[in-house]
Amino acid sequence: MKPYTLALPADYRLDDVLAFHRRDAESIAEQVSTERLRKGMLLDGVPVVLDIALPAAGAAADARITVHADGKLSAAGQQQARDAVLNILGLRIDPAPFYRFVKKDPLFAALAKRQPGLRIVQSATVFEALTWAIIGQQINLSFAIALRRTFILQAGQQHSSGLWCYPDARSAAALSVDDLTSRKFSRAKAETLLRLAQLVTDGALRLELADDNRIEHISAALLAVKGIGPWTVNYGLLRGYGDADCSLHGDVAVRAALQTLLGEDAKPHIKRTEEILARYSPHRTMAAAHLWASLHPGD
Repeated sequence: MKPYTLALPADYRLDDVLAFHRRDAESIAEQVSTERLRKGMLLDGVPVVLDIALPAAGAAADARITVHADGKLSAAGQQQARDAVLNILGLRIDPAPFYRFVKKDPLFAALAKRQPGLRIVQSATVFEALTWAIIGQQINLSFAIALRRTFILQAGQQHSSGLWCYPDARSAAALSVDDLTSRKFSRAKAETLLRLAQLVTDGALRLELADDNRIEHISAALLAVKGIGPWTVNYGLLRGYGDADCSLHGDVAVRAALQTLLGEDAKPHIKRTEEILARYSPHRTMAAAHLWASLHPGD
């Protein structure tokens, strides 16, 4: 696969992208600097490193992408690599329609104006987004990152460059529950993670979008998986597919940010949060992103 160049928008917020992908200080599957972002992943079982050279300050806003594969990538694998780059760089959802939508909105107009160019940065693949959602649910971030690192080392493969590749469904399905529980995973978390991996591997759960497998079908299929609830599904739609209308009303941080925005003494309950966010359909994903960002305005 030949290197290629990708133009970045004029208002591109590179720091947001770098912050998302450098969450793990040990960087076993990601290496992030101001000049380069490298991501290890398995595509069709082939260890791949996506090497994204980033624009320097004041330079033309283009990213240069090179795909280093330890084997031959099929045409489908090459397309998956291109899709992963768009996800990693947060180029799936155009924020402009949301800014137009809330330009005169009494709740979001000022917030959106303070955070111009905000984008949704995604996981490289849908499977990575879903597994991260399962791993991270109901535990603190540092512990979740440690469990994610363990998962990568147990189920992933090491690229010839030394970078580890995030597991795909087939490599994850080869693990046992005991493999994970012996490394501090709860049994419920381990079972849900491996159940998802096995269903995807067997073809019983299709994660690829198609004319006969739209977002609403995928959402319903995910909700039918034991251990996966609405929050995990919505997070997967957001971070995996870049769906523009995810309602994150069950997210504690979204509710906390909404409390501040409303100027109230307590977080709005989940049902009320859902009703408020519904006003911003079909842009609920961007609404949630601005609420998240408002909690860490200096980041």
